Amino acid sequence: MVRCGVCLGGRSVRRRQFISLVGGAAVTWPLAARTQPADRIPLIGVTMALSSDDPETQARLTAFRQTLEDLGWIVGRNVRIEYRWGGDIDRNRRSASELVALAPNVILATGSPTLEPLLQATRTVPIVFVQVSDPVGGGMVESLSQPGGNATGFTNADYDATGKWLEILKEIAPNTKRALILRDPNTYAGIGQWGASEAFAHSFQLELRPVNVSINTEIERVVEITARGGDSGMIVTESAPAIANRKFIVALAARYRLPVVYPQRLFVAAGGLISYGNDTIDPYRRAASYVDRILKGAKPADLPIQNPNKFELTINLKTAKALELPVSQSLLVRADEVIE
Repeated sequence: MVRCGVCLGGRSVRRRQFISLVGGAAVTWPLAARTQPADRIPLIGVTMALSSDDPETQARLTAFRQTLEDLGWIVGRNVRIEYRWGGDIDRNRRSASELVALAPNVILATGSPTLEPLLQATRTVPIVFVQVSDPVGGGMVESLSQPGGNATGFTNADYDATGKWLEILKEIAPNTKRALILRDPNTYAGIGQWGASEAFAHSFQLELRPVNVSINTEIERVVEITARGGDSGMIVTESAPAIANRKFIVALAARYRLPVVYPQRLFVAAGGLISYGNDTIDPYRRAASYVDRILKGAKPADLPIQNPNKFELTINLKTAKALELPVSQSLLVRADEVIE
C-alpha cells in the first residue's frame, strides 16, 4: 500500500514528482491546444454574397478575421472557418444546407440572399448577419431590440435612404425627369426599396421605372431606350447582384451618358458618378464582436440588431466632368470623399 504517493497510470509518484509533472504539463497545454482534433475547435461558417476573388470580398473578410484575431480567435489554432461564396438562388440554398450540415457554432451571413435560405435551413444554429436592409419587415427577426430567434446582426440602410438617393440625383442632375430603379426583385429588400422609391417620387417630380438587376441584356436594353430622352437618370439600390456586376453597370452608365446614384462607395471607385451609403467594411468588424460573444455563450436573441452608424457621400469629379455635370459647392462640402 502506498501511503505518501499519488497513483498515475498504475505507477506510484511521490508528491514532489507529481507537482513537477503538473508544472511541466502546464507548459505544454498551449501546444496541445494548437494540435487538438479539428472537430473540437469552434467552427465559424461564412457565406458571402460575392465571389471569392472579388476585391471587396477580400477587404470585408480581412476586417472580419483581423477583429477576430484581436479578440483572441486565431484561425487554425483555436477556431476554424468554413466559407461558401455568392451565387444565384439555388447556389445560396445549397450553401446554406452545406454550412448547417457542418454544425457550426455560428454563421456569418452577408445580405438577405444568404440569410433567408439559412433561416429556412435552421432555427437553432446562431447566425450573425450584415448588410440586411429590413430584417423585421422581411420576417427574419421579431424586432431590432429583441431579435427573438437564432439570428441577429447589422443592417445596412433603412428605406429613407431611397429618398436620399432620389434627392441626390435631382441635385447633381437637376434636369432629370425620369429615373430607372435598378433592384433585386428576389428579396424583400428589393421589393421594399422599390415601394419606397414610389413613395418619394412625387416629392422630386420623377417618373420611375423598375429594372431587375438579374439579367444584364435586359438592363442594357432598358437603359438604351430610357437614355434617348436626354432627361433620364438611374438609382442603383442595395443588392448583391448589383455589386457583383458593378463594372458592367458603371460602364453602361458611361456609354449612355446616364447620371447614376449608387448605394456604396465601391461603385464610385470603379468609375461611377456618386454614391450615398454606409461603410461596407466596418460592419464586418462589428459582426466579429458578436461572433466572439456568441462563441463565449451569448444568444443571438439577446443581442440587439444595430443600424449603420456612418454614411458616406462619395463623388467622382472625373465622371461628372465626362457627363458635363457641374457639381454644386453644396455637394462638395458635404462629400466625405471626392475622387479626382
